[in-house]
Amino acid sequence: MAEIVVGTLTLALDEDGFLENADEWNEEVALALAATEEVVLTEEHWELINYLRNYYAEYNVAPMVRKLVKDSGKSLQEIYALFPSGPGKGACKIAGLPKPTGCV
Repeated sequence: MAEIVVGTLTLALDEDGFLENADEWNEEVALALAATEEVVLTEEHWELINYLRNYYAEYNVAPMVRKLVKDSGKSLQEIYALFPSGPGKGACKIAGLPKPTGCV
């Protein structure tokens, strides 16, 4: 099992680098996860991360890509520019969401 060290915490990750326990997520964890994706978080990143976290909190599932594009006002190309590994792998991972089971 993979791990990531954030401050004094050692957090378990699954085989794809997603947090095993989403309750351990915080902004410092997001920064550490972003580093594993070679992403430097900006205000634009945080807007999408917060959207993903709020959506997940309400519906207990990550939004489909079409919904993310529509609600964020960003094109799919803009989202991939922010999260090169994509909205599912990159954005959801950094947002501390569980690994999506389908299209995100």
